[in-house]
Amino acid sequence: MTAITEIPVRTADGAETTLADHAGEVLLIVNTASKCGFTPQYAELEALQRQYKDRGFSVLGFPCNQFGAQEPGDAAEIANFCSLTYDVTFPVYAKVDVNGADAAPLFEHLKKEAPGLLGSKAIKWNFTKFLVDREGRAVDRYAPTTSPKDIAGDIEKLL
Repeated sequence: MTAITEIPVRTADGAETTLADHAGEVLLIVNTASKCGFTPQYAELEALQRQYKDRGFSVLGFPCNQFGAQEPGDAAEIANFCSLTYDVTFPVYAKVDVNGADAAPLFEHLKKEAPGLLGSKAIKWNFTKFLVDREGRAVDRYAPTTSPKDIAGDIEKLL
């Protein structure tokens, strides 16, 4: 089994990397979008980042345009939006697909480890959240409707 920290991902500027810099951290990995009804969750995600970052926690954002074309911008536009609108300090990676033939390997891994309702693998919408423990295991999956602040107790248990 591949460790989550070894799975290739792309930074916002397109460089290939891994999540090795986050080894040993509790992670909340989220497929995000700038023009979604759930976009205001960026504020709560950032609040979690600021509250727990010194305890070994990070939010990781992965923009996705697969649902209603709600992330149409390029990397610079996405970064600008996140910074200016929500003062985001957590990493926002390159835009990805989370479902289908071109799904990012990270999301294939997360969907396998933490399936949705009734074992479904597909991600239903933007702002699906995966909580990953310090050992790199996806321990829970949260629907887009789950407010990030409601995940704080689960994060606390893993820190």
